[in-house]
Amino acid sequence: MRGLVSTIIPVRNRPAQLREAVASALAQDYRPIEILIVDDGSTDETYAVAQALAAAHPEIIRAVTQANAGPGMAREHGRQLAQGEFIQYLDSDDVLLPGKFAAQVSALRAHPEADVAYGITYFRGSDGILVEKPHKDTGESIPTMFPAFLVSRWWETATPLYRRSVCDQAGPWTELSLEEDWEYDCRIASLGGKLAWCPIPVSEHRDHGGGRLSRGPSLGKRRMRQRARSHALIYGHAVRAGLQGTPEMQHFARALFLLSRQCGAAGLPAESRRLFELSRQAADAPRNRGMDYGLYKIAASVLGWKAMGRLSGWLDGWRK
Repeated sequence: MRGLVSTIIPVRNRPAQLREAVASALAQDYRPIEILIVDDGSTDETYAVAQALAAAHPEIIRAVTQANAGPGMAREHGRQLAQGEFIQYLDSDDVLLPGKFAAQVSALRAHPEADVAYGITYFRGSDGILVEKPHKDTGESIPTMFPAFLVSRWWETATPLYRRSVCDQAGPWTELSLEEDWEYDCRIASLGGKLAWCPIPVSEHRDHGGGRLSRGPSLGKRRMRQRARSHALIYGHAVRAGLQGTPEMQHFARALFLLSRQCGAAGLPAESRRLFELSRQAADAPRNRGMDYGLYKIAASVLGWKAMGRLSGWLDGWRK
């Protein structure tokens, strides 16, 4: 539907925060809007809260549920249901700020070449204190998502507003539950990912003491497998975008090498070796032939990728 903004809110076991997230979308002065709440297998009253919100605003809110599959699959469920020309992803623990939709839709109308509009995001710490300055790089006007997104995801999920057309072109969210948002944005970046910047606060990213999928043992096997897969996908997106030889690709090559060593230390030799080879491919030619790669591969062949990962981790700690 032309002009419609579809807000997709994945949620699991956050009834109070869900109410705040939904309220922030309803408070937008822009219309038309729809809100799609996707309950990701909650084990508390969250889905009942979602149903109550939908009953109170039947013309705007729809609530659905699914077996627990992670945030990416919940967002994809919502994307399949969305009818809007524009897509807003909103994590259930964050909020939108007044005027977001009006400003970002206007920016996309004024810049038909842009795929995504974004604005300033503020950060609120777990102590409740709001930091009223741009979070990450959201206070800067950056014309394209790549190459900067190869270094880091410099906004939060609530920051951008996407054209539905670019989301359809990018395809479905993956089943990843860590770095799935970075992978998704890098996929959009590989398509061109032109941006329109709005110099106003548009969202608030909140930290809190509750559960987050991003928290957990730093070298836990499940966590490292997820990160290994996301990094491999991101590298593929960067290659398709033609970023070989750029400073950002060299930065990512080092990140791949570090993650390779961490996967080895976590007891994941296959992932460690795969990321090592991707790191060599990502590095420029002189470094590709460098002693650090060559010696590391020889040592890993002798000691094993697990032992080499643990040894390199110990050496990194010793140097510090």
